[in-house]
Amino acid sequence: MSITKTDSVGIVQPQTRHFEEPLLLESGKVIEQYDIVYETYGTLNKKADNAVLVCHALSADHHAAGYHSEADRKPGWWDICIGPGKAIDTNRFFVVSPCNLGHCNGSTGPRSINPKTSQAYGKDFPIVTVVDWVNYQKRLADTLGVSQWAAVAGGSLGGMQALQWAIQFPSMLRHSIVIASAPKLSAQNIAFNAVARQAIMSDPDFHEGCYYDHGTVPISGLKVARMLGHITYLSDDAMGDKFGRELKNEQLNYDFGVEFQVESYLRHQGESFASHFDANTYLLMTKALDYFDPAGKEGGDLSAVFRKVQAKFFLASFTTDWRFSPARSKEIVSALTDANRDVSYIEFESNHGHDAFLVKNEDYLNAFSAYMQNIEVSE
Repeated sequence: MSITKTDSVGIVQPQTRHFEEPLLLESGKVIEQYDIVYETYGTLNKKADNAVLVCHALSADHHAAGYHSEADRKPGWWDICIGPGKAIDTNRFFVVSPCNLGHCNGSTGPRSINPKTSQAYGKDFPIVTVVDWVNYQKRLADTLGVSQWAAVAGGSLGGMQALQWAIQFPSMLRHSIVIASAPKLSAQNIAFNAVARQAIMSDPDFHEGCYYDHGTVPISGLKVARMLGHITYLSDDAMGDKFGRELKNEQLNYDFGVEFQVESYLRHQGESFASHFDANTYLLMTKALDYFDPAGKEGGDLSAVFRKVQAKFFLASFTTDWRFSPARSKEIVSALTDANRDVSYIEFESNHGHDAFLVKNEDYLNAFSAYMQNIEVSE
């Protein structure tokens, strides 16, 4: 494949930043030293006022746009939004996309070597939260010469990070872009995560998180966890349109094998995911989702939390997203309005469920682009 598209950032190379300063976590534990892998697109201007931080969701990573080689079949996970002339226009903005702590794709996480033991952290890697991620992202910004983000943007769990940035470091960002997200998980969402974790931890190959030492991988549990998660990312309409009740073969077998196309699809998704993702990381990411609740320390009063923020907000939701429904975005909008903060909100028609923020939709991309174009940056 020849990568010649004028709206692509092209071939990109991940970078690694090592941090020696210990990071105190919200749990009270400490990560003594760590690496953060990240990608950048565009150029930081002389006043360093055009930087945009892009935060990833549960299973994504630092590779948000472009390609790593000519052989890549797919671009980064948010390539529809990042690049020359796109919503996050790399002709205007300097984009920073890091891989979060606890991940399994370069940044320090459970698969990394613990310098104290010379063995993989495994189950000993501490729980990390959205607050912890924002703290390391602040350190990364400092090393890059960014004293204030033009915007912090993300969808789903990434949107939670964009929210937390506005709360945790109010003067360090001018705009918070929160897409298909929520102010905290519902009981139902926590339940989905609990079942996914149970599937992984019940796998005989999990070995209480020490599967590296046993030379095993809890593939079966991770597959089931991903299959469950994938169902929640899609809408009923999307699954119906794509699969209906179509059979994999021409007739019923009257056994417990894979008979429907939707079963085959979910199996494929689970197997593909389990072949490259780490089970301990999956546990950590779901816990970060569960623990996110910025209003928790204010007695549940989200408006009180938002009275401290300085950023302007852009929120977007999608009609068929039942994992983070439009009602959850409206909770944020209502609290921001009560706090007399500047907020723009749009609900988009889409049959793609929660995954809609990753899918081309002209109305969504045009509105996102229009908002970003109004963010002032120096030449």
